Amino acid sequence: MFDKVDEIPEDKDSWFEHIMDEYGDRLTKLSYNYTKDWKLAEDIVQDVFITCYNQYESMDRIVSFKAWIYRITINKCKDLIKGSLFKRVVMNPNLLSLFNSIELSPEMSLIKSSEEGFLATCVLELPMKYREVITLYYFEELSIEEISEILKINKNTVKTRLNRARMKLKVLMERWRD
Repeated sequence: MFDKVDEIPEDKDSWFEHIMDEYGDRLTKLSYNYTKDWKLAEDIVQDVFITCYNQYESMDRIVSFKAWIYRITINKCKDLIKGSLFKRVVMNPNLLSLFNSIELSPEMSLIKSSEEGFLATCVLELPMKYREVITLYYFEELSIEEISEILKINKNTVKTRLNRARMKLKVLMERWRD
């Protein structure tokens, strides 16, 4: 990807199309880990891409594009979660129960049908600070250093959160399998 200035194409439209192809699915999955809602995740990613398009002229000042775009996505997710409307509507379990249908959405059917889906479901049950490091480390295959840079936390904190997340994930998976 375009992690170096000299790799940024001159044509804004081809650059934009390339980053959408390169990061679209990954950023949507990352956003879903925060919001637990596919439509909200897709909206966030669209907003991220609008930000990228508007910042095209500033790309030469960005040291690591990958870290930059992940940070924007995470910030937009956290901003949405902090919003009062999100808390009242999405985080209210009584309200959610009114909208639960017997039939699963196509995305949820696919997730539930596989072992990876089971793992993903368990990861979504983790508290946010553990979920984000697990997602970035295992699903996005980022290094401890990259995660530290993206989340703006110490490397040792990333390691500690990863270890605690693994332990919590193990307990969750054992509990669900029983």
